[in-house]
Amino acid sequence: MPSAGPELISPRSPRVTAARRLAKRNFRGKERLFLAEGPQAVREAAGHDGTLVELFATPDAAERHADIIGAARTAGARVHLASEQVIADISTTVTPQGLVGICRFLDTPFEEILRRRPKLVAVLAHVRDPGNAGTVLRCADAAGAEAVVLTDASVDLYNPKAVRASVGSLFHLPVAVGVPVEQAVTGLKDAGVRILAADGAGDHDLDDELDKGSMGDPTAWVFGNEAWGLPEETRALADAVVRVPIHGKAESLNLATAAAVCLYASARAQRAAGGCRAVAVNQ
Repeated sequence: MPSAGPELISPRSPRVTAARRLAKRNFRGKERLFLAEGPQAVREAAGHDGTLVELFATPDAAERHADIIGAARTAGARVHLASEQVIADISTTVTPQGLVGICRFLDTPFEEILRRRPKLVAVLAHVRDPGNAGTVLRCADAAGAEAVVLTDASVDLYNPKAVRASVGSLFHLPVAVGVPVEQAVTGLKDAGVRILAADGAGDHDLDDELDKGSMGDPTAWVFGNEAWGLPEETRALADAVVRVPIHGKAESLNLATAAAVCLYASARAQRAAGGCRAVAVNQ
């Protein structure tokens, strides 16, 4: 095991105090730093150039995850051995996993995302639950989306619960934050992206859209609030409001499940013959 230091860091260390404060949004915004907890998140952070600043690890976790300790050092992060109590004080989980990293903010300017001409984008408008936000980010990553946009009415991207729910996907794809929903939609439309609003009361059925062959174009899916969906003014901005069909007796789908269905439907259509990704490959 690579040596992580001669002794445990003191619970009264200014470094521990500073790390503990990052559980609060105002301190995260001021310092432009956030917490990444657990082996998966820390491993991804260490592999994302210039992101991981510091790492706190219990001796047991440092021994079990010597590869992560080595990667953190290679990335230039300061590594501190810490007692389980220190980790518990810094962590926001009930059962910490022995590793807590401090990372630099890594959101991407919206204009840069537009310059990349994305083919598949998830827009989180009015999404307030951090667990849902992180899970949708994970779904977007898995479906091969090229960007995620969180509007100014949505939850903080760096909320510890959102970071955990993304299971490392936060470090995989560009995410823009604080973008007004009208600006997000207008910018994406100008970039040649079709805007589909996901809503259980939508006029268009997802199965019908797939059957018509209209899903292969560059697409941005707009997902709304967990409880009350999308407001009418946001629905009006979309090219179409699409519902996921319920073939059984379920009352509805939760946000993350509906997002996964929609994003994968677009990903599948875009990879089919004639889809925008197939065209891009052949050019």
